Amino acid sequence: MENSAVRQVRAGSVVAGGKDLFLIAGPCVIEDEKSVFRHAGKIVRIAEKLRMPYIFKASFDKANRSSAKSFRGPGLEQGLEILSKVKREFGVPVLSDVHCVSQAEAAGTVLDVIQIPAFLCRQTDLLVAAAQTGKTVNVKKGQFMAPWDMKNAVEKIEKAGNRNILLTERGVSFGYNTLVSDFRAIPVLRGLGYPVIFDATHSVQRPGGLGQVSGGDREFIPLLARCGVAAGCDGIFLEVHENPSRAKSDGPNSVPLRELEGLLRNLLRLRRAL
Repeated sequence: MENSAVRQVRAGSVVAGGKDLFLIAGPCVIEDEKSVFRHAGKIVRIAEKLRMPYIFKASFDKANRSSAKSFRGPGLEQGLEILSKVKREFGVPVLSDVHCVSQAEAAGTVLDVIQIPAFLCRQTDLLVAAAQTGKTVNVKKGQFMAPWDMKNAVEKIEKAGNRNILLTERGVSFGYNTLVSDFRAIPVLRGLGYPVIFDATHSVQRPGGLGQVSGGDREFIPLLARCGVAAGCDGIFLEVHENPSRAKSDGPNSVPLRELEGLLRNLLRLRRAL
C-alpha cells in the first residue's frame, strides 16, 4: 500500500500519523451528563482493551441541524464543563466542533481537538480563530469539496501559526440526500502533509433524508470503515450510541455501542495485515 509520509500531530496523549490507528468516537451530541459519562466509560474500556489510542467526541452545539425543532445540545458553557469532566475522569483527549469565531477561545481552554464542521471548512475567520488557540484543529472536508482543494484550508491554518492539523474525509454529495465515498481522497489528503481520518458514520448519512432530520444506512459502516483503513487512513471517526433508535442526533448513522468492539477488532486486524 503506497502512502506518503505525514507530520505527526499530538492531541493530548494521542499521536496521530504514527504507527497506530487511532479512534475518535462518541455520541453525536451531548444529550446529558450521565449519558456522556456512560458512553465515555464504555468506549474507554474498549479502547484500552484493544490498546487503541482514543479521543472522545461529542458536540456541545449542533448548529447545523436540518430543522429548527431538532435538539442542539446543552450549548457552549455547559457542554465544555461536561467535556472537561470527561477529560479529568477518564484521562482521554476530548473533541468538539465550533460553529462561530466567538466559540473558539473558550473551546480552546478545554478541548484537545477543535473540529471545523464540513459545511464550514472554507470559513477563513473560523479556521484562523481555531488555529490561534494553539490546539489541534480537525477540518472535515466539505461534501462539496474536492480533496485537493483542501490545500487552501490547510494553508489558512498554517499561516495563522498552527501546524497541528488533522483532515477528515466524510463523503461527497451525490444527487439529493446521498453521499458517496471516493477513497482516492485519503492518499490525496495525506499528500497535504497531515494525518487523515476517515469518518465512516457520516459517510453513510443521508442529509435531510427523513424530511426534518437526516437519515442513514448504518449497515454499510463496517464496509466503509474497512475501505478507509485499507486506503491508508491514520484514524477512524465513528459516531456511537448505546441505543441509536433513541439518539437525539444522527441515530440512523451511528454504530450501536454493543457492536463497537467487534468492528474495531476487525479494523485493527486489517491494519496489521497491511
